[in-house]
Amino acid sequence: MTVRTLVLLRHAKAANPEGVADHDRPLTARGHADASAVGAWLQSRNLRPDRVLCSPSRRTRETWHSVRVALGDAGAAPELVLAPELYSAGTVAMLELVRATAAGVGVLMVVGHNPTVSMVSVLLDPGTEVEDGLRTAGIALHTVEGDWTDFGPDRAPLTAAHTARASV
Repeated sequence: MTVRTLVLLRHAKAANPEGVADHDRPLTARGHADASAVGAWLQSRNLRPDRVLCSPSRRTRETWHSVRVALGDAGAAPELVLAPELYSAGTVAMLELVRATAAGVGVLMVVGHNPTVSMVSVLLDPGTEVEDGLRTAGIALHTVEGDWTDFGPDRAPLTAAHTARASV
């Protein structure tokens, strides 16, 4: 059986400038640094996503960009899919996107928003440390030995959780 790894990532710290729509909020300097720290953390564990599902909001796209840069150029670039459902839909929609992932993908990253990202993590493995919610630039790794369709409630153990913080 193939081990599938789901990397749930809450976007990094975003600014809240007056007059800017929520969808268009950029990352702060700290957010960019923390997103780079996410990439370094993943790189140190040799975890490179094959596919990335990303909310189309500016802060999630900027988070992914900083993660990707920190991961470096080794290997093929992952397929990036901007999924509008990740901006406003809930846990069911996110889980459906995960379960629809192609069989050739071994590591899937989802870059999204709270509370949905944290709720999906808790749904996959209830009673974990993520129950209080992922902080900005927070990562939850879940694995399943099988297919992406096997990701479901209480069926994908949390194998690691981390909040990336750059030393600034």
